[in-house]
Amino acid sequence: MSERLIYLPLGGAGEIGMNAYVYGYGRPGRERLIVVDLGVTFGDMDTAPGIDLIMADVGWLEANRDRIEAIFITHGHEDHVGALGLLWGRIQKPVHCRRFTGALARLKLEEAGQPVDQLHIHAPRPEVVTAGPFQVQFVPVSHSIPESSALIIDTPAGRIVHTGDFKLDGTPVVGEAFDPILWHEIAGEGNGVKALACDSTNIFVPHPGRSEAILANPLLDFVTSQKQMVVATTFASNIARLKTLAEAGTASGRKICLLGRAMRRMVTVGIETGILTSFPATVSPEDASELPRDKVMLIVTGSQGERRAASAQLSRGRYLGIQLREGDSFLFSSRTIPGNERGVIRIQNQLSEMGVDLFDADDGVYHVSGHANRPDIEAVHELLKPQMVIPMHGEHMHLREHVKLAQARGIPAAIATNGTMLDLTGDAPRIVDQIDTGRVYLDGTRLIGAMDGVVRDRIRMALNGHAMVSIIIDEDDSPLPDAWVELSGLPETGRTGVPLARNIESELAAFLERADDRTVMDDDRLEEGIRRITRQVSMEEIGKKPEVTVVISRLAAE
Repeated sequence: MSERLIYLPLGGAGEIGMNAYVYGYGRPGRERLIVVDLGVTFGDMDTAPGIDLIMADVGWLEANRDRIEAIFITHGHEDHVGALGLLWGRIQKPVHCRRFTGALARLKLEEAGQPVDQLHIHAPRPEVVTAGPFQVQFVPVSHSIPESSALIIDTPAGRIVHTGDFKLDGTPVVGEAFDPILWHEIAGEGNGVKALACDSTNIFVPHPGRSEAILANPLLDFVTSQKQMVVATTFASNIARLKTLAEAGTASGRKICLLGRAMRRMVTVGIETGILTSFPATVSPEDASELPRDKVMLIVTGSQGERRAASAQLSRGRYLGIQLREGDSFLFSSRTIPGNERGVIRIQNQLSEMGVDLFDADDGVYHVSGHANRPDIEAVHELLKPQMVIPMHGEHMHLREHVKLAQARGIPAAIATNGTMLDLTGDAPRIVDQIDTGRVYLDGTRLIGAMDGVVRDRIRMALNGHAMVSIIIDEDDSPLPDAWVELSGLPETGRTGVPLARNIESELAAFLERADDRTVMDDDRLEEGIRRITRQVSMEEIGKKPEVTVVISRLAAE
């Protein structure tokens, strides 16, 4: 059986975030593999209450660990590197990335207690990293975080270009500009580009993308025109935006204060790695709280409505000695990621109640995207002239539209959502397998599987409440007639006006009195009957069937 070239997304295909991709070359089922990115997405109270982070289930990678050559990280955003420390112990392969990304990756590994000796830092093209049958180069691209890279993956079956996240920006303020001449060279080498795995996030945006550099004057005008304290929030990883905001504040005669651990970390890493060479001086929150309000600009975390970030803390009142007042200005210099709207709107309303004036990025004056828009994606198709296109990094509608775009240009393309394995060996991508994929949750400090039932039970309790029922079986194996019921998340009384717990206890007492010996001696049968009656009474009284926990205590004869 001849060798084949495969592509397998485990996360990030059919969704935004949680990126994890696999490429393989070799005989079917025995391919040597590389992993590209290990990212996270964030839980929400509707679908994952209490969950901190969500990442791809790497069970398939664990089962095939002996076939994996290496892990490559394209850039330092959380949805590409955030799971590295949490999942590395299950893969335990060398990690390759560039300098700035490597500084963030090292922090991820250290925080998770993983060794850092397998982390390898590389210069961009023309340096080549050999990993089994793969020859990999990091190619600089512009994005909303420094040192983002596309990957050139050369294999015996042809060249793959994996774009990662990118935009066409010749003046990105911080980081490297997109270089079309370099990409012409890449397209013209050897037999050209066999497959282009391409960012699809902004496929529906019809106008060309804009440069980060165009924001300098509008942001300066904005900050200068404000009469009191100015607060701005954006993604902490968007160092170029942080720099532009800070320079606008300094130029308008204000002191800059950074609020939020992630933001301070990004600036520190940027300075330590030489990415940031002229970031304005900052002051502490203590010093900022003592300055006149028209002499302060806060740059804060929490642009996506995160509950514990600085934006949310400020919207709830005093934070680190700083309190917003009527007439202050708050700028959201970022787009809201779909799914985060509720949290952002909550913060905005709380700020509005304080009398704070709100400004956002909806009119495009104070924000530009870090992803390529439709004309830019078309330009990359034209630059690289790939034999086939594999859309990635997008929800299903984005992937489908990208396939249509490629096919309209005569380029074979296919939708591959998480778990769909494509064979790229021939003239067009071909689906050859479907891998069971899922999600892993970080719940506090523990990783749990999506099918473990923890989140499911949490959602059920949130929707229907909880009843704890305790009964005692005496030394003669006879149930005491009194059952104890404790309710959580349920109304105290039902439609009859009787306390719900007392009503349930009364029905359970009747059940225990008539229960036969077979039922009393069998914990499973007894628990099933108690649970059924508790839910039945609750349904009749309040229209809810709560989750029920039954505690059976059996007294031992002396």
